[in-house]
Amino acid sequence: MKLFKLFLASVMILAFAIPAFAQDAAKFGYIGATKCKTCHQKDADGAQFSKWLDSKHSKAYETLASEEAKKIAKEKGIADPQKAKECIKCHVTGYDADASLLGPKYAVEEGVSCESCHGPGSEYKSKKTMKAISAGEIEPASVGLVKPDKKLCLGCHNDESPTFVSFNYEEAKEKIAHPVPKQ
Repeated sequence: MKLFKLFLASVMILAFAIPAFAQDAAKFGYIGATKCKTCHQKDADGAQFSKWLDSKHSKAYETLASEEAKKIAKEKGIADPQKAKECIKCHVTGYDADASLLGPKYAVEEGVSCESCHGPGSEYKSKKTMKAISAGEIEPASVGLVKPDKKLCLGCHNDESPTFVSFNYEEAKEKIAHPVPKQ
C-alpha cells in the first residue's frame, strides 16, 4: 500500500511538473536581429551582427522570392514559397511562434537570424543577464539561450530540402563562427 501511495504521489507530481516545463519553453519571445545588433555590432566585441548580415542565413527568406524558389515550389505543388510552412520552416526564424511571442522588432524578412540558432532572446537580451550567464550565475537554457549544435543545423541542412547538396557541419560551423573575443 505504501508503495502504491508513493507511486501515485510521483505520478501526480509529474502531472503538474510537465505542463510547467512546457510553459517555460513557450514563454521566450523573439526580439529580432536588429535588437541583437545593439550589443553585437562592434568590431571589438566580435562584430557578430555584420557577420550574420553578410551570410546566406540573413538572406534565407529573400531567396524564397527568387524565380528558382518559385519554380521548385511549383514542382512541389506549393503556390507561394514565402508563405508555405514547408519552406519557411527553414527560411524564417520563429516561423511557427505564437504572435504574442513576436516582439516589435521581429521581422520575417530577417530570414534565419540569431534566434534560429541561439533561441528566442526575450529573456537573455539584457547585458546584465549575459554577464550573469558568462559568470556562471545563470544557466543559459533557463533564459532560452541555446548553444547551437550539429543536430540543430541538421534540422534544415538535410536531404529533405529540395536544394540540398551536402552538409559538412564542421566546415559550416567554421564558416559562420562569430565568437565574442576574450577580454
